Amino acid sequence: MRQNPLLIILGPTASGKTKLAVKVADALNGEIISADSRQIFKGMDIGTGKDLDEYMLNGKAIPYHLIDIKKAGERYNVNEFKEDFFSIFQKISEKGAIPILCGGTGMYVHSILQNHEYTAIPVNNELRDSLKNFDKELLRRKLFDYPAELIKQADQSSHKRLIRAIEIAEYLMHNNLQSIERPEFNSLVIGLSSDIELRRHKIISRLELRFKEGMIDEVKKLIADGVTKEDLVFYGLEYKFIAAYLFDELSYPELKERLAIAICQFAKRQMTFFRKMEKDGVEINWFNIELNADELFDEVINTFKLKFGCQS
Repeated sequence: MRQNPLLIILGPTASGKTKLAVKVADALNGEIISADSRQIFKGMDIGTGKDLDEYMLNGKAIPYHLIDIKKAGERYNVNEFKEDFFSIFQKISEKGAIPILCGGTGMYVHSILQNHEYTAIPVNNELRDSLKNFDKELLRRKLFDYPAELIKQADQSSHKRLIRAIEIAEYLMHNNLQSIERPEFNSLVIGLSSDIELRRHKIISRLELRFKEGMIDEVKKLIADGVTKEDLVFYGLEYKFIAAYLFDELSYPELKERLAIAICQFAKRQMTFFRKMEKDGVEINWFNIELNADELFDEVINTFKLKFGCQS
């Protein structure tokens, strides 16, 4: 058996990833590495669904990583995540524990599984500014002006990604991209899914709970601490819509209605991205969250043992 197992638990928002990951980590002597692009920020707790109390199980603290590592208002990108992930992965593996990558930021997970070296290519703001008013067809024409070998991995699915593809091609025209040696791993990917109505119900129920827990006050505090409206819009969803409410751009009923719709749409996009990962060759073992929690746990543990043998 190849060494260095990596268990990945992914799924759309409100699918119960963290609870499952914690139970599995407890059973397998595991440590959790978060793959959530917003939970890395301090003070962004309710809106990102950190639920840090979930990392306590029967009085035992389950170790977690890549949560609360940056100040709100700062930026963090896929390449930084990769660097942090591989450093933590190696440390966990070297002490004989099982790394469990858990989260819904598909781009983060995909970057690890595909080891996309292009994530290291820096942003070219001048180029981005020159392209921002181009429509998608013009961007495609410009992209196809580059040699085929520089655009073979280009994602043309959106305006933003077309600009990034041109940015990458332009960089590669003038620079060599160094290959970085990474720790090897043998991955097992677990996906959590449900039918659309159940997912919508869970999203709306959780959103109501977050409002009761003080999500608006959390955003007020972020603003008081110097986080700008622009930053909140960049972080998206809860922070974007609550900022609009606090700056009198939305009424409270509008906030709740539009935010619920936006989160449901986001969950749909997450599932679309996971399906794209499968088309790119990533094998995802899907489990329906309608299973009893104990049954779901047993199924995941059995799947792990079938692939890796008993690691605990």
